[in-house]
Amino acid sequence: MTSQAVGDRPLRVGVVGLGWAGQSHMTAYESHPGIELVAIAGREPDLRAELGGRFNIEAAYESADSLLEHPKLDAVSVATPTFLHAPISIAALQAGLHVLCEKPLGRTAQEAASVVQAAARNDRVLDVAFNKRGRPAVIALQRLIAQGRLGRIYYGRAHWLRRAVVPPDGSWFLNQEAAGGGALVDTGVHVLDLALHVLGEPRVSSVSAVTFAELGPRGLGRRPVTLDLPRKQMMGTGFEVEDFAAGLLRFDDGGALQLECSWAAYQDSADSFGLELFGTEAGARLEIGTADPSADTLSVFGEVAGVPAKADVPRPPASTVATGSHADIVSTFVAHVTQGRPADLDLHDVLSRSSIIDACYLSGRSGQQERVVPGSELLSAG
Repeated sequence: MTSQAVGDRPLRVGVVGLGWAGQSHMTAYESHPGIELVAIAGREPDLRAELGGRFNIEAAYESADSLLEHPKLDAVSVATPTFLHAPISIAALQAGLHVLCEKPLGRTAQEAASVVQAAARNDRVLDVAFNKRGRPAVIALQRLIAQGRLGRIYYGRAHWLRRAVVPPDGSWFLNQEAAGGGALVDTGVHVLDLALHVLGEPRVSSVSAVTFAELGPRGLGRRPVTLDLPRKQMMGTGFEVEDFAAGLLRFDDGGALQLECSWAAYQDSADSFGLELFGTEAGARLEIGTADPSADTLSVFGEVAGVPAKADVPRPPASTVATGSHADIVSTFVAHVTQGRPADLDLHDVLSRSSIIDACYLSGRSGQQERVVPGSELLSAG
């Protein structure tokens, strides 16, 4: 996909979605000198008015369709409930707009493929907001792997296990049709993306997975503080998705990755996010801390003169790398659109995440190992 410069004027953008993700995009756009935030859309009139005033936005619409007709737009962020990601992104691309979409791109891999195809047909930029990969400790681990310090990595464990973050009753997050799944598609996709990214995008050929809904349906594992969801994002349905998922991913090269994620699990830590890798020359453990990347740690394990050894790896200075925040994602998106700089995430890799998650859900239902459909096959099928 090619990019299209907008001359010397700022890139004019709109944001669809008024929740936490949408407001994160608005904040990032507002602070970027090369962007003019000109329009927002969402169904909550009071919140729409509040955000319009806070960000000094000239146009605030109830619907995405109305926003996409705004005459000044160059690009749009899609930060809505998941079931709207694909249709709004496709409509925006067909309207000639560049798109930055929240993860996941679609509820299924085929839905995600339809968005990628729309971007190609309309020669527009399409980026997806994965906000964990730019942290300094992640970059340090990626460099170690690229330098061959770990040797051939044959096994890994990736997890994001959260103690009690089940969304509130009635939330669209708990509705299968709206969300496409639970903890796996909501948070598991982040640690999956992180692992595949640092490993150099190995091809996942098959998965064997399980899913559980043990605590959430009983009213357990709820957020200590109510999730701030716009009222019209509440759907009034029951608990239809998983609150815990685990899977074994097999790579074409013979390696494997264990993936675990949860909204609710009885564990010591309130929030445990990390990656452990086992290589022929050394092992590594990455622990992602809070929202602050300075809390992350990276350790390497090996042998020195036959004696087990451990070393904590210095991170690149935070001032020299991105942090993975929405501000960094927006900066990359703007550069992609205006300068022709490639996106950090290849769209075939986006499809691989969706296809792996599809296979995990299928395996959880069938009780069997399931094949992961390659992105190229998804695109040709469309």
